[in-house]
Amino acid sequence: MSKGMNMNQYLVSSAAERPDFAAIAEWIPKGASVLDLGCGDGSLLRYLKETRRVRGYGVEINDVDIVMCIANGVNVIQNDLESGLSDFEDNSFDFVILSQTLQATRHTEALVNEMLRVGREGIVSFPNFGYWKNRLNVLRGHMPVSKELPYQWYDTPNVHLCTLHDFEMFCDRHRVTVLERRVMTGAFEMKLLPNLLGSTAVYRFQRGI
Repeated sequence: MSKGMNMNQYLVSSAAERPDFAAIAEWIPKGASVLDLGCGDGSLLRYLKETRRVRGYGVEINDVDIVMCIANGVNVIQNDLESGLSDFEDNSFDFVILSQTLQATRHTEALVNEMLRVGREGIVSFPNFGYWKNRLNVLRGHMPVSKELPYQWYDTPNVHLCTLHDFEMFCDRHRVTVLERRVMTGAFEMKLLPNLLGSTAVYRFQRGI
């Protein structure tokens, strides 16, 4: 939170900068336990603590972000997500969240399985590669660079970009049941042609039968 900014201003600013924060918060009941994977500076977990009174931890590997998490009052564990979540027991949390990190994971199937072992439900948000502006950039012969995908091709951490259809096929093939979906461009929800018009996707899911 910036100096001189009160809590209400902080919450409004966070929701404006990351509209997926508000979408995620709508799905989480007050007092729920949350594990935030690849939590960065802890902004999401702090937002959920302030708006939903959640309990939980963040997992992050970057040293600078660990320091920021502590400054944000977030309980954080330093760990590499690619090594799994063996430190956590089955059903330890109500929700396990992977916010804007799915596309940067190398072992996506294993990580989603771990999310649903450790938590009752999982929530992910990711940039939709099927967004029309991304498609247009590719048609022009360039990899897209945008607010949601801010990296050049040579320095991007993203290794598994996908569209809404790709993620839903992944869920279907791996016995993951999608409970709810929000697709947004900025703060606006896209219900018409979401795979074309939505820049960011947020999914809530659980283990299928």
